[in-house]
Amino acid sequence: MNRTLYRWLAGGGLLLVLGAVNVAVWQREQLLEHGTTVMLELAPVDPRSLMQGDYMALRFALAQKLLPPGDGRAIATDGYAVVQRDDRQVGSYLRPYRDGEALAANESRIRYRLRDRDVRIVTNAWFFKEGSGDVFAAARYGELRVAANGDALLTGMRDKDLKLLVAKDQKTKP
Repeated sequence: MNRTLYRWLAGGGLLLVLGAVNVAVWQREQLLEHGTTVMLELAPVDPRSLMQGDYMALRFALAQKLLPPGDGRAIATDGYAVVQRDDRQVGSYLRPYRDGEALAANESRIRYRLRDRDVRIVTNAWFFKEGSGDVFAAARYGELRVAANGDALLTGMRDKDLKLLVAKDQKTKP
């Protein structure tokens, strides 16, 4: 293969990769800006793994509703759950989402994934600034931004009164 063609192919491949990364970043920014805010209650986690360095293990109460008691085989695949938001934007599980289903104004669908017989919603860890574990020990809700298609991002932790928890020496969100 001649050198010029190789350079053009390498340059084109690099442009494709950079373009894909930029599209993904743009999609996340749009979700953060335009997504619906949903507060999901955190479920208890094994205290030995609650705080490990500068992150805490997460489990959402919604995941427990999706996975009935047993060995985890009740849910075979990834899917979507419909949550109803109250006036404080706290979401509570209503039902599984069915394709094409219309949702009420106070309902959102949230994607979940089944991994290692555990239901995961957005993530299973919250990373924070070193030395701020005592601040996030008060977390009772995860704040999510949810798109109409069910994609979600975890944007913050809230206490029992839904007050935003902020790491030491960190500025609050506008």
